Amino acid sequence: MTVAFTSGRTRRAGLALAAASAGLLVLSACDKPTPLATVTVGTHSVSTEASCRGDGKPLAEAKLTSCLSGVKDAKSIDYAPGSTLRLGVDPKIVEDGSKWIALLDGSPITEPSAQTYRSFPGADVFSTGGQGAAPKEKKVSIIQVDKDNKPESVWSFTLKRTNS
Repeated sequence: MTVAFTSGRTRRAGLALAAASAGLLVLSACDKPTPLATVTVGTHSVSTEASCRGDGKPLAEAKLTSCLSGVKDAKSIDYAPGSTLRLGVDPKIVEDGSKWIALLDGSPITEPSAQTYRSFPGADVFSTGGQGAAPKEKKVSIIQVDKDNKPESVWSFTLKRTNS
């Protein structure tokens, strides 16, 4: 009877090679993470991945409308009137000539921007201009647009009004 003897170093090298191969296999099965957008109020921040993506193609108008109105589980953050609202996007969002636009309840609050950060000091996003009671929530959407200002991706957040 013969027994194959291998040195400890050969065995460790074989195990390391097997572990590296298994790791590469697992990584190749993962989806590429999407860039994040962030909303900050005071010292609190929430970040999320895009709720809708065109994967390199512009979103159709019907899809964009659905993305802006159909998000039920948007991340939320408390917002007291007069707080500073800060919006940030992953640098990947503005690569290759893309820009982003911020919407508040569907109305643009910024021009298309290639910057990764915007700040709105003392913003009163719940102001109604004397037209009834202020709502309890407002929706902030960030839309990535291509060079032709066609929408590519949408990130959605909910601002919840607080009194403090």
